[in-house]
Amino acid sequence: MILEMKVPSPGESIKEVEIATWLVKDGDYVEKDQAIAEVDSDKATLELPAEASGVITLKASEGDTVAVGAVVCLIDTAAAKTAAAPAAPAIAEKPAEAPTRGVAESSAAKAEAPKSAPAPAPAVVATYAAQTPSPAARKILEEKNIQPSDIVGTGKGGRITKDDAVNAVASMGTPTTGGSRGSERTKLSMLRRKVAERLVSAKNETAMLTTFNEVDMTNIYALREQYKDEFKNKHGVGLGFMSFFTKAVTRALQLYPDVNSMIDGQEKISYNFCDISVAVSGPKGLMVPVMRNAENLTFRGVEAEIKRLALRARDGQITVDEMTGGTFTISNGGVFGSMLSTPIINPPQSGILGMHNVVDRPIVRNGQIVIAPVMYVALSYDHRIIDGRESVGFLVAVKEALENPVEILMDNNPKKALEL
Repeated sequence: MILEMKVPSPGESIKEVEIATWLVKDGDYVEKDQAIAEVDSDKATLELPAEASGVITLKASEGDTVAVGAVVCLIDTAAAKTAAAPAAPAIAEKPAEAPTRGVAESSAAKAEAPKSAPAPAPAVVATYAAQTPSPAARKILEEKNIQPSDIVGTGKGGRITKDDAVNAVASMGTPTTGGSRGSERTKLSMLRRKVAERLVSAKNETAMLTTFNEVDMTNIYALREQYKDEFKNKHGVGLGFMSFFTKAVTRALQLYPDVNSMIDGQEKISYNFCDISVAVSGPKGLMVPVMRNAENLTFRGVEAEIKRLALRARDGQITVDEMTGGTFTISNGGVFGSMLSTPIINPPQSGILGMHNVVDRPIVRNGQIVIAPVMYVALSYDHRIIDGRESVGFLVAVKEALENPVEILMDNNPKKALEL
């Protein structure tokens, strides 16, 4: 029996996907539920599992864009597992059939050498003429400090003419001493193309503005130092910055609800819940999964949920539903060493908070200059819906909560807040 495998729908709004990588080869025997391909949608990369066991025949190539519901492969369920054995010679020969460009040129040159090799004497003449400059051309190239080997001659037999030398321009600051000058062109994944499209759209279609502040992290450092071991031993997750920032953000969103709103045409939609999108780095690029009802999560709940989502993003298991519907985004560029940035809004949301690295800096405390661990924070917001008072007030509320976590975020009882 021949089973037609069709592209399943990754989400309600997705009409097509792109075959990112085939994990099997044509003629392979596959087991039911084995991952046979990775497919990119404009929101996520998902694995395509085999619907039955049998010998597979591929009907689409890597890089092809196919509609949801289209047939991408056939599985011969009647074929025995040993039926895939004859495919082995084809696999061995495949590099010769569809190699990379460099290998193809090398192979073609070797294959054609016996047929096209000229007589010894002409070969010497051709070698001498190719890329050999005329006297006038040589002088010009010496003045330009350009090597003849970097020029393709247009004269007879590849000889470099005076015009070739006059028109020759050294690459932008690139040494002309025969070093490697290779380049590679690869197609962007559908996910990366969609991210690029959304970023440009956010810049062009919103009145984006960024406001900054700094946070003295001394008290958070002290709390983590005091409770991190006990917290990890009891809950199995680390006590990181993200739980403090998430709690501070959800509190500020409730104080300034315009920041937790978005524009839909000529209407404003405001939410009485906080679904916080968290930017995490995955193998296919930036992913932004969502913590649902983050305002109800405890410190342990936030850390556990972030760990779960980060692992799923890393393993390529994140789903479209898990990345849809956030009302506000937190992005932590500090893990990569960023000191300061202006994060771009994640549309249709109206605000995004950028975290950065923590550096010991001199600050004034109680009239004295002291050294403290300081983080710069940035709030980018859509000025069409959020005024300066709300944006600055929101960021100040975040700062106040982070600098006074015991009082504001823990109700003066850290052990209870951390469930210890």
